[in-house]
Amino acid sequence: REDKALSLVKELDAFPKVPESYVETTATGGTVSLIAFTAMALLAFFEFFVYRDTWMKYEYEVDKDFSSKLRINIDITVAMKCQHVGADILDLAETMITSNGIQYEPVIFELTPQQKLWHRTLLLIQNRLREEHSLQEVLYKSVLKGAPTALPPREGTASEPLTGFHQCIAAYNFSHRIDHLSFGEEIPGIINPLDGTEKITSNHNEMFQYFITVVPTKLHTSKVSADTHQFSVTERERVINHAAGSHGVSGIFMKYDTSSLMVTVSEQHMPLWQFLVRLCGIIGGIFSTTGMIHGFVGFCFDIVCCRFKLGPYKPREVNPHVNNRAAPLLTDNHVQE
Repeated sequence: REDKALSLVKELDAFPKVPESYVETTATGGTVSLIAFTAMALLAFFEFFVYRDTWMKYEYEVDKDFSSKLRINIDITVAMKCQHVGADILDLAETMITSNGIQYEPVIFELTPQQKLWHRTLLLIQNRLREEHSLQEVLYKSVLKGAPTALPPREGTASEPLTGFHQCIAAYNFSHRIDHLSFGEEIPGIINPLDGTEKITSNHNEMFQYFITVVPTKLHTSKVSADTHQFSVTERERVINHAAGSHGVSGIFMKYDTSSLMVTVSEQHMPLWQFLVRLCGIIGGIFSTTGMIHGFVGFCFDIVCCRFKLGPYKPREVNPHVNNRAAPLLTDNHVQE
């Protein structure tokens, strides 16, 4: 019974073994095998880096949180003295909500060489972010590795500023620089759309407006998990001249509205089983492809050689002396018989 079971199993063998005496090795086959092994090693090497890489997944849903309060983080420098600057937060009915929690510090508006370098670098990153949106994913994944986006302190003086928003006195200058503006929980390394924005004007009756749409965002990466907010902004500025029909109040105004959608950004990683399946596909695919290519090239080579009588299909030359000697012997033998 064991022999019958063993023979039955042998009959089901899908990988029959070929005796070595039936196997013929060639130089072309060895070359193709070397190329195949090299390609498999390279593709497996690059596939490992793909396995280690991650990507960001974006999911959208309706924001059902109506009770939480929105935190505003702002660091802005205005080219005026602190006693001439005021800041407040108004709702849609233009009712003051609060003016507490805002600190005023006297600073120098002109940047030091180190701060100018920081400012140029930040503006360069902002331009790249506008052109290449995928760069934001890099910032998300390296969120705790990035350098702080706050303006570096002025050497030899106190730390840098937080001064206020708007004032309606006509003799003042509202040139300003937004060092940082974000909503919700602050995350180091994340660069917001208005960080590094600088507006310089020589007109004393200038109105600067920023229309902001805030999107609640939940960020889940291997480095951090936080509830924060992204935002998009539209800028507008104009000179207040009542005589020319341009009415309004000079100052710096930021009007924000909250989106009804919430975005969940999560970092995704390729599972191990998928990596192994892809690796097997690479190895098996290269084996099959190189085998078919080698067989097809050999078939075409045989056709060409057979057509033009080349290589192994070249006719052999017959020696006439051997034939002449053999003929008389056959004749003599035949006569003797």
